[in-house]
Amino acid sequence: MKSQSPTPRWMRHTLLAAGIYNVLWGAFAVLFPSAIFQWLDMPQPNYPQFWQCIGMIVGVYGLGYAIAAFDPARHWPIVLVGFLGKVFGPLGMVKALWTGELPWGFALNCVTNDLIWWIPFALILKYAWDQFQQDTGAAPLPDLATLLKEAQTAQGSSLNQLSMQQPMLVVFLRHAGCTFCREALADLSARRTDIEKNGTRLALVHMGTASDFAKFAGSYGLADVAAISDPERRLYRGIGLQRGKLLQLLGWEVWLRGAKAFFSGHRVGTLVGDGTQMPGTFLLHQGHVVRSYIHKTAADRPDYVDLCQLPSAS
Repeated sequence: MKSQSPTPRWMRHTLLAAGIYNVLWGAFAVLFPSAIFQWLDMPQPNYPQFWQCIGMIVGVYGLGYAIAAFDPARHWPIVLVGFLGKVFGPLGMVKALWTGELPWGFALNCVTNDLIWWIPFALILKYAWDQFQQDTGAAPLPDLATLLKEAQTAQGSSLNQLSMQQPMLVVFLRHAGCTFCREALADLSARRTDIEKNGTRLALVHMGTASDFAKFAGSYGLADVAAISDPERRLYRGIGLQRGKLLQLLGWEVWLRGAKAFFSGHRVGTLVGDGTQMPGTFLLHQGHVVRSYIHKTAADRPDYVDLCQLPSAS
């Protein structure tokens, strides 16, 4: 993911400073493994090589931070791993201080090595997440009419052509491993007769390969339904479906509904596609979107039969 908007300078400077600090701290621990124990009047470790090994690890982290400084959004995994270490390290330190295994002076290491970096590292990770959600760096899209003409089913017809023949209820699915994606297919299979009785036809947009999805949809009795593979999410983005925010994907309501769907038999599978992509449902007619349902959370459960009704002419 290459960031188009300029990265705030303070993020680059922060990661560079963290890199320099880690390299210097690590080098000190390797070259002078007994120094900190002498300063704190602590017993020398029986195996100073262990302390030198910790210094080496800290120094290597420093090189990672320096690399991440060139593009924090792109190198967010390095920042995330560092952030987790800076969170879990103090937790272990609290236990050691509480039990008296280490003197309080030793906690100064956590202040300079970990605590002072919590807020800037968290803000850098949030920035990277925001860049990811906005599809920064993605190629510009043509208008929706062009995308509908380009969207080809496995049978070779475009969504635009199909919508000229009859109304199309187009369901944009989450990744195939999602319990809500599987619940949606089960709902569509159960209500298919009601959806199609007035002439509406179903279509499914997914992010997997055509062959794999045909088998997947077939397990729900939907193998003959028009399906469009959109691994690059061009049609998803063009119709206005975005990546979900944290609460949309992992909020407490999502967890509760997910548990209910899971225990109803909609098991979780392998991630296929973008796990953060939000779903949605659109009624297409004569090449235009005439009705839509945009999910507020990944757990929303639309009334597909209601959505397939054409609006009354005014």
